Amino acid sequence: MKKLAGIPILAVAAAFGLGMFIYSGIRNRVEAESTLRRTTDQAAIPVVDVVHPQLARPTQEVVLPGTMQAFIDTPVYARTNGYLRSWSVDIGARVKKGDLLAEIDTPEVDQQLQQSRADLETAQANLDLARITADRWQFLLKSGSVSKQETDQAVSDMHAKKATVDSGNANVRRLEDLQSFEKVYASFDGVITARSTDIGALIDAGAALQSRELFHLAAIDVLRVYVAVPEVYARAAQPGAAASLTLDEYPGEHFTGKLVRNANSIDPASRTLLTEVDVANPNGRLLPGAYVSVNLKLPQVVRTVVIPSNTLLFRSEGLRVGVVRGGVAELRPITMGRDFGNSVEVVSGLQPSEDVILDPSDSLIDGTPVHMKQSGAAQ
Repeated sequence: MKKLAGIPILAVAAAFGLGMFIYSGIRNRVEAESTLRRTTDQAAIPVVDVVHPQLARPTQEVVLPGTMQAFIDTPVYARTNGYLRSWSVDIGARVKKGDLLAEIDTPEVDQQLQQSRADLETAQANLDLARITADRWQFLLKSGSVSKQETDQAVSDMHAKKATVDSGNANVRRLEDLQSFEKVYASFDGVITARSTDIGALIDAGAALQSRELFHLAAIDVLRVYVAVPEVYARAAQPGAAASLTLDEYPGEHFTGKLVRNANSIDPASRTLLTEVDVANPNGRLLPGAYVSVNLKLPQVVRTVVIPSNTLLFRSEGLRVGVVRGGVAELRPITMGRDFGNSVEVVSGLQPSEDVILDPSDSLIDGTPVHMKQSGAAQ
């Protein structure tokens, strides 16, 4: 009996031991999986290098690129049809207003003018006869020799003949004007920058769909320079302000220009203010189309920050940088000023105390958890 009583106790102990063994194995596995999950999650969080934006030196002037343009730049077209008889100027020639540029042979216009003058003489002769007839009928009407109706018809015929003469005169003047366009003159003082025709070339009037310019004339005594001024520097673009211009072909030399006008509207695409600077060019040293650097004085000091170029993110919605806040990345829109090559100037959107991500991934989005590896100052 004692042996039989000991059997259930041993079975219960064995079952309990087996259960503890199974529980311990499951618990160890669960803890291992949890540890692995935490380790994996931690490893999935990217570790980023960050820098602090560095305060730039106070900006007292801004240097912006521009392109010189002629003050007046216009193509010269023919106003009559024919063939080019001769040309008097070529590229680079300086001309004065009224100088002869080319002559056009217009045989068709000449013949039309002769015909129009002959038609005018015929109409004038008919008018003279109609005027004599009307005077006679009016004289005979006083004595009652003719009827009032016949007299009115003669007077009306005289008026119709007079209208025909007026029309003929207008047509003759029109053809004379077309004939006067045989000679092409310069419409202002300038320089010939292109010649697009030669002797014997077919000339079409400027109103024709396939007309081609004969010359290109540019006035270069004063040049225009259009500059896109960033919005943050817009207060420097005040009409009347002086501007200093430098060109690569004249190292160490400065040219003085005057800011004459601005668009009074910020371009929403580039966030810039279109500004015009005029510069005198009496000796013709400056050439239209040349690249120029424009120095504009700022009315007051502007404080900006500088960050490395490898912190920038170029997105479809605009320029962005990644900033770490509370352990997550935030994409911050910025306004860039000057480009120094390895670094860029930021005029708005960043503070010196913020942590800016170096070499951010192109896939970086707002709210991505990140770990900061180290922090430093932007060089």
